[in-house]
Amino acid sequence: MFAAATQIGEGFEGSGPNAAHVNTVLGRKGSPVETAWATALATPRLGHAPFVVVLRPNLPVKPLTLFVNKADVRGEQHERMTWGPAQAGVAAGVAAAVADGVVPAAEVGDLLVLAAVWVDWAADDAALVYANNRAAIAGALTAGAAGLPRVEDVVAARDDPSNPFFDGP
Repeated sequence: MFAAATQIGEGFEGSGPNAAHVNTVLGRKGSPVETAWATALATPRLGHAPFVVVLRPNLPVKPLTLFVNKADVRGEQHERMTWGPAQAGVAAGVAAAVADGVVPAAEVGDLLVLAAVWVDWAADDAALVYANNRAAIAGALTAGAAGLPRVEDVVAARDDPSNPFFDGP
């Protein structure tokens, strides 16, 4: 059962320009998550056009998932990577989270996912973009469901921060 009002998750997978970084917000229809979901969908801006994630045309993933691109769409290659393999990876990862019981299948009609997704402008390998987004979104939903990260892990890492753009002080 989906007990939390809102679950927030973060997932990072891969390396280089084909890596995936996603943030998820999972919540119930009728909650502030629905307001944020609908507002994001209704307010596109230059380079950022949120869209409903589909497994294939006319088959949106459940729970309904809104893909919000963190990087503005630039050029045909980036458009293809964003709307093609990144979207497909997000769709497959959400469906996998449902199949694995991370998101309760019986409740998907009452839930919504906001997925903020980074696709690097230099992404060039559709298979990696797909695989990395699938793993990252599933990981983010799993982390949200488990309430991760643990405070102890955050406190333990406080003096040694790193990410793909910075490797510690």
